[in-house]
This record gives sequence, C-alpha cells and structure tokens, in this order.
Amino acid sequence: MKVYEKTIEILRLEATAIESVAAKIGRHAVEKAVELLLNCAGKVIVTGVGKSGVIAQKIAQTMTSTGTPAVFVHPSDAMHGGLGILANGDVVLALSNSGETEELVAMLPAIARRDVAMIAIVGNADSTLAKSSDVVLEVSIDKEACPLDLAPTSSTTAALALGDAIAMTLMEAKGLTEADFAVNHPAGRLGRRLTVQVGDLMKENPAVSRDAGWMEVVKGISTYALGAVNVVDESGKLLGIVTDGDLRRTIERTAPNDLAALTAESMMTAGPITTSSDTLAFEALHVMEDRASQISVLPVVDGEKCVGLIRLHDIVRSGI
Repeated sequence: MKVYEKTIEILRLEATAIESVAAKIGRHAVEKAVELLLNCAGKVIVTGVGKSGVIAQKIAQTMTSTGTPAVFVHPSDAMHGGLGILANGDVVLALSNSGETEELVAMLPAIARRDVAMIAIVGNADSTLAKSSDVVLEVSIDKEACPLDLAPTSSTTAALALGDAIAMTLMEAKGLTEADFAVNHPAGRLGRRLTVQVGDLMKENPAVSRDAGWMEVVKGISTYALGAVNVVDESGKLLGIVTDGDLRRTIERTAPNDLAALTAESMMTAGPITTSSDTLAFEALHVMEDRASQISVLPVVDGEKCVGLIRLHDIVRSGI
C-alpha cells in the first residue's frame, strides 16, 4: 500500500464531505438554527453518543469559549437524572448520524415535555430524531473515509465542521471582541497574549537627568541591569534613552580628555519609540521585533510621564 497516497486520498474524502454538506444544507434550516441559538434565554444542551458524543463535546466547548454557554450531557446520564439540567428556555442540540441512536431516541419524550427547542445535526432527515426536532441540519455524506465504509469518519468531520461554523457565526453575531475572548482564555500562551500588559512586566523606571555624566549613566545601567537608562527632565517627561550600545559607541569616538564633558543628553537617542503600561505585551513585542533593526528595550510612557522600561527578554520569558 502506498501510505502517502492513501493518507491524502482520505483527507480529500473528508474535505469533499464538508464541501458536499456546504453545498446542500438548507438556508432556512441554518438561519433558523442560528436564530434559536442566538435568542436562547438559557443554555445550549449538546448531546450525542459514541463518536457523535465526542464531536458534541467539542462543539459544546467551542460554543462556551466563544460566548454561547453550552453543556454536554450524555443521553445515558440524562435518563438517570442528568435531564435535571434542562430548563425552560434552553436549546437542545442533538447529534446522530443515523438519527435512530437508541439512547437519544429514548430521551425524546422527556425533552418534548419541556419548553425547549431542539436542533438535530443528523445524517438522515427521515429519522426519528429529525422528525422530533424543530430544526434539522442534514449532514448526510456519500461515503465514510473508512476503507470499509463503516467507521464514522467523514460523517463526524462534517458534523464537527458544521458545529464550528455555527459557533463562529454566533460569535460574530454577538460581537465578541478579543477582550471578551481573553476573559474566557486566561491561561496558556493564548491567554497571556490577550491579557498580559506592559505594566505587568515592565521594570522600575531606570532614569537619569539630561546633564548626568557618563559615569552616572554607567552606574544607572549597572544598578538596574536592564541594558539601558531613560533620560528624563525635571517633570519626568522622557527626553531619550541611553543603551549599552549608545554608551559604548559614544566612549569609543570620544577623546579621553573629553570624557568628563559627556552627558546623558549627548549620548542618548532622542525621541525613542515608546509604549504604554496598558498596551498588550504581545503588541510591544511586535513593536520591538517587526522592524529592520530590532530593538531590545522600550521606555514606558503614560501620559506625559516616563514610568518604566520593558525588555524584549522579559516579554519572551513570560511565555507570550
């Protein structure tokens, strides 16, 4: 067997299944399903058995993290008390390729006795589940990617893709912003990129006056160990920055007899690129990296006052 060719063939079979569903799924059904979910006064109860149950869990998690509260309930658990979570105003989203899954069908009378709407993602529009639902989203496929046409593969991929598409449509319709998304994703690299601000990582302001001598600048750089000092005026307004490199280059081109006359103002880079304490650290990282000549430190300025310094090293070390 040609392994690579077979793998690509299966990928294309699954991609074809998604394209097929996109081509034939009804406009009215999609719009009605989104309307029910968008206007849901409670929560979305997502359910399914076996492979469809795994897909249902993923859809529930995606909805919840993107602004549509959803809970997965296994049909077997539902029939043994789990239905207590189902309240008036909720929406049930049920997944089954056949639409005749025994555990799901057993739930239908109990669901019908409650004031809830039900959406079915199903492969058979003539099934018991479909006939018991308010909206039917048909995801029938011509062939599973399984060589025996038995293992749920293309059918579950199509159902997952449809669930993702609905979740993203709801997210956009609700106007979820990056800030809203970050609230639901505080952990991990993604969460840090969306929540950690410059003020969380910046260092105490390593500042010297404009007339500070070169030895005072050296002491400032050594004391703070940040590779630079900010140069400020009497009111704390930023005038420039002196980095290790600025210091070395200035000393190299200055005659020994003239060193005593060097001041921070004569060594500094005036009008440097800055950031603010409420800027996302990830954005500050891009400011430092996305340029022809990378910079490793940024003065932090809030309003008219210089308040600190942030280093590229500290942002990278934070895991952003």
